[in-house]
Amino acid sequence: MSARELIVLGTSSQVPTRYRNHNGYLLRWDEEGLLFDPGEGTQRQMIYAEVTVTQVTRILVTHFHGDHCLGLAGLHQRISLDRVPHEIDVHFPASGQVFYERMRYASIYHEVGKVAPRPIRGEGVIHETDKLTITARRLDHGVECFGYRLQERDGRTMLPEKLAAAGVKGPAIKQLIRDGSIEIDGRIVKLDDVSLFKPGQGFAMIMDTRMCDSAIELARGADLVLCESTYLSSEEREARAHGHLTAKQAGIIAREAGARRLVLTHFSQRYGSTKPFVEEAKSVWPEGDVVAVRDGDRVSVPKRLGATD
Repeated sequence: MSARELIVLGTSSQVPTRYRNHNGYLLRWDEEGLLFDPGEGTQRQMIYAEVTVTQVTRILVTHFHGDHCLGLAGLHQRISLDRVPHEIDVHFPASGQVFYERMRYASIYHEVGKVAPRPIRGEGVIHETDKLTITARRLDHGVECFGYRLQERDGRTMLPEKLAAAGVKGPAIKQLIRDGSIEIDGRIVKLDDVSLFKPGQGFAMIMDTRMCDSAIELARGADLVLCESTYLSSEEREARAHGHLTAKQAGIIAREAGARRLVLTHFSQRYGSTKPFVEEAKSVWPEGDVVAVRDGDRVSVPKRLGATD
């Protein structure tokens, strides 16, 4: 099983259907488990998907419309019930903190789980490690709404046989990585001589927005883009009025951003089939990799681009 994959828990928009639950998306990314927009019924969907709350390391809410957040009440209680051993950060727009607190303490329970609210007060970096960065950007919706971007840092794959041939070993390897070159027995060994560039992978989460520059920037060069496509182009005027995208607009975002794989979701209950959504997105991005997901789907992050790709 891929260590980097998107597990789709719900794909409906405001109204769930017989086949689509409210939103919910778990991104497995190495040791991280990022749960985005847990709508009503997320606990149940996690059981169907065979994932547990102990796999969640942080929760990220784009905005406080119910289909994106009503599952928070049950999840907070489940975190305590299951005695999750690690702290879970919860990121959300600061303007909706009152709603977050109401859901966190919606009913009586014995709170023993370790949860750290992280209200977002502006665009920028919201989490950073030596391996990755998560940033938030404002989208264009009827209420304050943030999109998220996870970006892995670029790295290097060291080539043991070339290191050995160049006589670089032990502490000298760290020095070479840090400085970019090192002198060994009167010879200059460059990092490029003994390693391959490993470009960092990226994931973008774009929910509930009209067409805007922020959506394109979030998706810029991303390997996997999860994007709302509530409507088809026949309802473009309605989409704009309600602060949403059409499938065609999602395709334009992916194309303009140079993304690698586009995942369409957040479908209005009026549509029975998602096939037209893929067709619309590909009409403006014919070479694109487009997937319209169903509840329970798992979508892998595309393999890393090589140094020469």
